[in-house]
Amino acid sequence: MSEQQLSLDDATKHVAPQADHGETAKSIVQRIAQLRAWLFLAALIVTFEIWARVDFGGTFVFSSYNWQSVAVFAVAPLLIAVGQTFVIISGGIDLSTGFIMGLAAVVAAHLTNIAGLYMPLPFAMLFGMLCAILAAGIPGLVNGLLISRLKVPPFIGTLGMFGVARGAAFLLAGGTTVPVSNSYFAMLGNGRIFGVPYLVIVTAIFVLVMHYILSQTRFGQHNYAIGANVQAARRAGIDIKGHILRLYVLSAMCAGLGGALYAARFTAGAAQAGEPLLLDSVAAVVIGGASLFGGSGSIIGTVAGALVIAVIQYGLVFLDVEPFWQFIAVGVVIIISVLIDQAQRRFSGGKQDE
Repeated sequence: MSEQQLSLDDATKHVAPQADHGETAKSIVQRIAQLRAWLFLAALIVTFEIWARVDFGGTFVFSSYNWQSVAVFAVAPLLIAVGQTFVIISGGIDLSTGFIMGLAAVVAAHLTNIAGLYMPLPFAMLFGMLCAILAAGIPGLVNGLLISRLKVPPFIGTLGMFGVARGAAFLLAGGTTVPVSNSYFAMLGNGRIFGVPYLVIVTAIFVLVMHYILSQTRFGQHNYAIGANVQAARRAGIDIKGHILRLYVLSAMCAGLGGALYAARFTAGAAQAGEPLLLDSVAAVVIGGASLFGGSGSIIGTVAGALVIAVIQYGLVFLDVEPFWQFIAVGVVIIISVLIDQAQRRFSGGKQDE
């Protein structure tokens, strides 16, 4: 074998491992990005368990009451976040869902009370909740028309609807909370079966249905396609305008269900019910692995993101920490999630802004 061939073989031996190391690093970053919500959740659980044992000599993890409370804490932001997941995957955002939820809570309270005068209480409850969800779809329809037909940027269009829904909710509520007088409604919001709150069961069923729609149906696949490359989706024959219209109606109706269940939990409708939950809903989606650039995300990831936020909120209350630390903790987790998403895009060759 010649000296030139030996030199070439030596060079190849040195280059190949570098390529392997690069692929390994890329794979590790992508895996961390995919599982970041579950990694955050595990880290929080371990931290709170150690904290509880050191400070109180008790347990955070091995308490069924704690986990029931965490699940109830997660219900409202998760229901908003499920709709937000569809929107963010498509490359949009919906800033109106917080006060759409409040509007739905007030509608549910009013109509449940009115219907209770003319029909059995269980049917009055169902009537009030159904009307609340349908009423929430109206601002969602307006959002969809503004964005799909009039080309209004999602940020601006939904921010405007934020104000409209807020004002409508407070006007309908008369500036106060609206109490609900319906024992079945109260049972839905606070009852349990085998120790599991009804709210959690309803939410779990709804989440499973939404997961199926996003992952197994043509609607869900079109959603990913639009978020990944809207021009390619248009050339593929996808009805972009119609899809976006349905998307914002779906997002609003998810918030509507959240509002109806909020009214059931507190046996009252409040216009400001969802005001603090908008940030939590977006945070749950981002922490759960969705990219704000669109094209990626999942309902299961959003569930994990909502649990991360709920564990932070309940865990700090459980450990008697000032509640203002919740905002700092959630904000830090969001920043870390976005940095991980950026790193994933860089390794996968995604477009980066200079």
